[in-house]
Amino acid sequence: MEASFRPVSFLFLAFLFLPNFLFFFFCAGLSELRCIDTERQALLSFKQHLIDPSNRLSSWTAHGDCCLWEGVVCHNLTAHVHQLHLRSFYPVWDASMSSEQFDAEFEAYRRSRFGGKLNPSLLDLKHLNYFDLSFNNFNSTAIPSFLGLMKSLTHLNLSNAGFVGLIPHQLGNLSSLRFLNLESYEAYGLYVNNLEWLSGLTLLQHLDMSWVNLSKASDWVQVTNTLSSLLDLQLSYCQLRPFIPPTPTVNSSSLLTLDLSGNNFENTLIISRIFGLCNLVSLDLSYNHFQGPIPVDLQNMTSLSHLDLSRNNFNSSIPNWLYSLSRLEFLNLGGNNLQGTISSAIGNLTSAVSIVIDLPSNRLNQEVSKILEILSRLYRLETLGLRHARLSGHLTDVLGKFKKLVRISLRNNSISGPLPVSLSNLSSWTYLDFSYNQFNGTIPQSFGQLSKLEILFIGSNMLKGVVSEVHFSNLTSLKYLSAFGNQLTLKASQNWVPPFQLENLYLQSWNLGPKFPPWLCSQRCMQYLDISYTQISDMAPPSFWNLSSQFYYLNLSHNLIHGEIPKSPLILSAFAIDLSSNHFKGPLPCISSNVYLLDLSNNSFSRSISHFFCFKVNEPKIIVHLNLGKNLLSGIIPDCLMN
Repeated sequence: MEASFRPVSFLFLAFLFLPNFLFFFFCAGLSELRCIDTERQALLSFKQHLIDPSNRLSSWTAHGDCCLWEGVVCHNLTAHVHQLHLRSFYPVWDASMSSEQFDAEFEAYRRSRFGGKLNPSLLDLKHLNYFDLSFNNFNSTAIPSFLGLMKSLTHLNLSNAGFVGLIPHQLGNLSSLRFLNLESYEAYGLYVNNLEWLSGLTLLQHLDMSWVNLSKASDWVQVTNTLSSLLDLQLSYCQLRPFIPPTPTVNSSSLLTLDLSGNNFENTLIISRIFGLCNLVSLDLSYNHFQGPIPVDLQNMTSLSHLDLSRNNFNSSIPNWLYSLSRLEFLNLGGNNLQGTISSAIGNLTSAVSIVIDLPSNRLNQEVSKILEILSRLYRLETLGLRHARLSGHLTDVLGKFKKLVRISLRNNSISGPLPVSLSNLSSWTYLDFSYNQFNGTIPQSFGQLSKLEILFIGSNMLKGVVSEVHFSNLTSLKYLSAFGNQLTLKASQNWVPPFQLENLYLQSWNLGPKFPPWLCSQRCMQYLDISYTQISDMAPPSFWNLSSQFYYLNLSHNLIHGEIPKSPLILSAFAIDLSSNHFKGPLPCISSNVYLLDLSNNSFSRSISHFFCFKVNEPKIIVHLNLGKNLLSGIIPDCLMN
């Protein structure tokens, strides 16, 4: 028995350990896999014709393993180059970001963009399926037609890469393509004569041609209708022709997302004749010229979760069937001429996360508290805009019933009464717009507890009283404050340093004087400042003028500010500057060539004007509006004025 048992045991153990042995052997071989030599040479040739100002491709060396190079992804078994990730990353605005940070990131992005031209050596990458060149700067060159020979591509992204001219029809040969993005950074820099070439892309699921000039593509409906795999179609701002096609409906039942915003449509028959897309989840028809009633055909799109009809000319009442679209999460009807009232049926939109409605033609005042009471049932609601709706009455404590609301705009209504003290309980709020109403009384000190508030608009109301440091005590996130047109007085100590860093501040008609507010000098991110008509009768300190280069808009007009503006090298460089109706004296300040509007009138500026007009005489000036009237200027008007 022992003799017969041993061979069986040996075979059993051999089969038991053979898979592990093979796996070890195979992985050991894999670890030594390097990219294919022909593909490395193709990439090096491609690099030679690229402009790489920040040396992002420094790892692309002659004897290196291209599978380890920046932006290159190889197949983990064959080592063939499968993907090229060569996009440049346009900075995304973040609410926590200062203007300086964004400017620095934008400058870094601008300097990191690839340029030059695309080398046909890419054709040697026979297995490349993913190619992303988006957000680069190919300096107004044409998209090379040889890209249409790269048959293995499934993902091609050339968006915002600086290409212009006719889109080559050869791209229609990429029969494996599932993703194609040709969104044009240069608005209308890319164009087509027709879209017939798209018919060959039968597997295409995502197509974005936003800002591409499609005005000659009269076949856009018929061609996109043939793309049976298409899920996402983005054709915003494409100058699409507003015509009625011969086919009554669209058969692309697979389509889930459709964006036709910013085109020249006017007749709503386009919606009823073309887009009977019952499976559509997202529809954007904003910024067109649609007129009349909101088309009833939309009620068949029961799967919609995102509907944007804003910035059109719809001039009817809101139809009740719209409130039956129970899956709607996002609804924007802003910027239309809608009439009538907001129905209580709006409470049926229980999935809603964001609702924006304008009713500028509404002649029937509605009680704001009643509307808000209905909307408070929408337990998921995070954003609410009821602008130009002529809502009246007082703002009660009903806002406390919104559990998730973080952004609200009740702009341009007829809401009166005091601002509720209970607003301070809404500690998650980031955006609050109560401007252009009839709120009266004082600003509650409890506003100072809204620690997440970033944007506060309460301008053009009837608020009165004193605002102190307590009102701002915990507003550490505040970036935009617009409170103009009220009768408010700010009382703060001379050494007060606000807890925020503002970017926009509009306090015209407040009482900030008589001293110049020293706390303004602590605001290192300010770009827009308007403190006109604020009863300041003091000199602006040098530390304030040192901030002047960061301003885009600066308005100190109609005060009693006196003294001289410091001389060069300080240069006023804001796009728009209004220092009129003060007591400034001395020579005119030097201004940069970027100033567009300058009003220094009704002051006591004196001496010659030659240096003003002749400063950096060889630089082209863009100034369009200039007012130096009612000063004490003298001398000869120089020839430099001709510049």
